Amino acid sequence: MKQLIINADDFGLSPGANRAIIAAWQHGILTSTSLMVGGGAFDEAVALARSNPGLQVGLHLTLVQGRGIAPVAGEPSLLDAAGNFTDDPVQAGMRYFFSTPLHRQLAVEIEAQIRRFLDTGLPLSHIDGHLNIHMHPVVFSILQELMPRYGITSFRLTRERLFCNLAIDRNRLMGKILDAFIFGRLARHCRPKLDRLGIACTGEVKGLLNSGAMAEEYLLRALDSVQDGVTEIYFHPGCLPCDELQRRMPTYHHEGELAALTSRRVRERLLELKITLRNYRGEVKSYV
Repeated sequence: MKQLIINADDFGLSPGANRAIIAAWQHGILTSTSLMVGGGAFDEAVALARSNPGLQVGLHLTLVQGRGIAPVAGEPSLLDAAGNFTDDPVQAGMRYFFSTPLHRQLAVEIEAQIRRFLDTGLPLSHIDGHLNIHMHPVVFSILQELMPRYGITSFRLTRERLFCNLAIDRNRLMGKILDAFIFGRLARHCRPKLDRLGIACTGEVKGLLNSGAMAEEYLLRALDSVQDGVTEIYFHPGCLPCDELQRRMPTYHHEGELAALTSRRVRERLLELKITLRNYRGEVKSYV
C-alpha cells in the first residue's frame, strides 16, 4: 500500500504562508503542517490550527533564518544583537558543530521551542527543521534527549532518491548531488538512534532536492516514483504579495506550490495510483 503525508513547512512565518497552508488543507491534499514558534505570524497560525482541528501540526525547529525565543547567555552568542539567528545555513552548520560553547545555548533554545509549541495546547505530531537543521549532528544529539522527554514520536528523516529526482528535473545538478550525499549520510547516522528510541519516520522524504519548486508538473511526475509504505512530500506554499516570504525566499514559487496542492489533476493522479493520503497519526484524509 502506498501512503503519502503531504506537509507544508513554515506555518507561522507570515500571514501569506498561513493563508496558503489553510487553503491547501481546506481545498487540497495537504494533511499536515510544521509550525515556526518564533515566526511573526505565530499567534495567527495557532488560532487557525485551533479552528481547523483536523490539520495535524508539528514543530518546525528554527535555528537559522529566524528569531530565537530563549534568553541568550554566554559568548559567543547563538543570536545577533537583534535576537536573530544567522541567515547563512553553512555558517550556522559550521558554528554549531565546532563551537562547543554554543551547544548549551542550542539545547536551551531547542527545548524552549518545544515548550512554546506545547504551551499552545495543540497536539505535537512530529518534528522537522527549517532548512532541515534538525538533522545536524549536534542538533540531533540534543533532540535524542528531548524527544522521549516530551513524547515526540515522529521525526522527518530527510533523504531523497537522487536519480528519481534527476529523471524529472536536472536543474541545480551539482547542488542536488551534494544535498543527496549530505542528507544520505546524516540519515544513516540518525536512523539507528531513532529506531532505538522507537521514533517513527517515513521511508522517503521528497521536497529536499526541489525545495521551492514543487509545482504541479513536477509533482505529477514525482507521484509515479512513490514507493510502497509511507512517504512524505513537503512544500512551501504561500499567498503573495507577502513581504516576509519574498524577503526570506525570493526564488521560491510559493503560489505555484499552492496551485499544485489544490490541483484537480494531482488529485486524479493520486486516485489512479491508489495512493492514500494520511497524516503522522495515521488518520486518512479523503480527496477534497
